[in-house]
Amino acid sequence: MKNNKLVKAIFLDRDGTIIKDKGDIATPAQVELYPFAAPALRQLQQAGFLLFIITNQSGIAKKVITEKEVNRVNHYLVDLLKKKGVNIESVYYCPHEKEDQCKCRKPGPYFIYQARQAYGLSLPHCFVVGDHPSDMLLANNSGTTGIYVLTGHGKKHQDEIPEGIKVCKDLKYAARFILENKEEY
Repeated sequence: MKNNKLVKAIFLDRDGTIIKDKGDIATPAQVELYPFAAPALRQLQQAGFLLFIITNQSGIAKKVITEKEVNRVNHYLVDLLKKKGVNIESVYYCPHEKEDQCKCRKPGPYFIYQARQAYGLSLPHCFVVGDHPSDMLLANNSGTTGIYVLTGHGKKHQDEIPEGIKVCKDLKYAARFILENKEEY
């Protein structure tokens, strides 16, 4: 029997969207969750969205942080969110610099396509939420809907985002927009 249920997801940038952007975060002690993040993510999860994190971590290629440190920080964040009732399905990160021209760096859709394959996602019913123009290009490149937040680097790069992108103050307001408009997507 074929499952015809639409599987929807939210792809979230990490630094500047869920946690404060402090540059290359090497230890769990540097992780500072935005106070609105867990409640917003819980609401999205309760509405049936799977949650994923996609993050560029070029500090690895630059040898500023190690892959082990990035993994430790990601595991800490996932555990922290789990304690607050939020389940992150998977964390995808690109360890390369822009100049490496890899297939996994945002705005390339590689990780979203991996998630689609693994979880049976319906990309037209999925969202990318982030604070950088590359997140919005990722949404365009993957056939998902982008929501730009003004936390992190958001205000700095707001004039660089593609036309037609929804702009929200932060993840709380992005979640509200998604929940109020989910029937349209």
